[in-house]
Formats: sequence, structure tokens, C-alpha cells
Amino acid sequence: MLIILDRDGVINEYDGNYICSADEWHPIPGSIEAMARLCQAGHRIAIATNQSGIGRGYYSTDVLNAMHAKLERLLEALGGCIDFIAYCPHHPDDGCRCRKPLTGLLEQIRGHFNLSALNGAVMVGDSRKDLEAGFAEGCQPVLVRTGNGEDTEYHLKKRPIHGARVAIYDNLSAFTDAFLSGQGLVKT
Repeated sequence: MLIILDRDGVINEYDGNYICSADEWHPIPGSIEAMARLCQAGHRIAIATNQSGIGRGYYSTDVLNAMHAKLERLLEALGGCIDFIAYCPHHPDDGCRCRKPLTGLLEQIRGHFNLSALNGAVMVGDSRKDLEAGFAEGCQPVLVRTGNGEDTEYHLKKRPIHGARVAIYDNLSAFTDAFLSGQGLVKT
């Protein structure tokens, strides 16, 4: 199965401030191990991440690549791998199609894997934008409470995503535990 992850707040620590170097990029405890377990169980991992810090001039594509290289090294050391990383480098005012909640990043992922649809894939995020993009492409949306997740959970109770059943877990590790044990994705 294809598991699509948002990056900031799902894989790495995120407090709302831009992460502008590989040295500032720190994984959430247990997230790299969770990704490795998913890989070892035969699942493919893709990342879909908005990175408007590039468009805002806070960091370069080279710096982003260094962050992703750090992530990949940590994951490979545990026997996992990332199959594809799609990122949006644009400023929010640029009007691109790739910035979540639009589906351009997920379309890139679909194209990379030569899939006609993402039905059956899982989209794990910490924001409404992640969940809306995943739902629009036919993914099962999963919310984690790390990063912006607790705030997102609060607002989803007031304004649910129309038609979406969102599974909610404390973090990527808790999702992985439930997913790999066959408990399904309907925990809310």
C-alpha cells in the first residue's frame, strides 16, 4: 500500500516557525522508526510537503535537499526508504496547483508510481490542507496530533471535511502500530 506523509509536524518537529537548515530539522521521536516499520512491512512511502519557505526566500532548494538527505540517511540506517518526495516551493500567493490543499503534489506522486488513481492510499497529515488534498484524490485521510494536529482536530469537530471519515492518532508511531496490527483506519 502507498502511504503518503506530510513532512513538517508529521515526521519532524514543527512549531509553526520555518525550518531553515538541516541542523534545525529534528524528527519527532519514533517517526523514523515508524516509517522504517512501514517499509519493512512492504508499504511504499511518499512525502507531499508544502515548502513555501523557498518561495519566501528563507532557504534554498539546496537546503531543502539537505534536510531530505538527512531524513533519508536516518531512515536507511533503520532499513527503510522513501520512494518519492513531492514538494511545493511556491509562495502562497503564486497561484500554483501544487500547494496543498490543491492536489498537484498528489498528482505528481500518482504519476511517479504510474497509478491511475490514489484510491486505497493513505494520506497522513497534521493540517486540514493535508486531509483535504488526500480526500480529493481518493486517499484515506489520517490526522496525527503532532505539529498542528491538535488544533486541526479541534477545528474538524466544528467544521468536518464533507464526506470524509478521518482517523486520528497521537502521532505517526501510534498510527503505524494500529495500521500494521490490522486495526484499520477508523479510530477517531
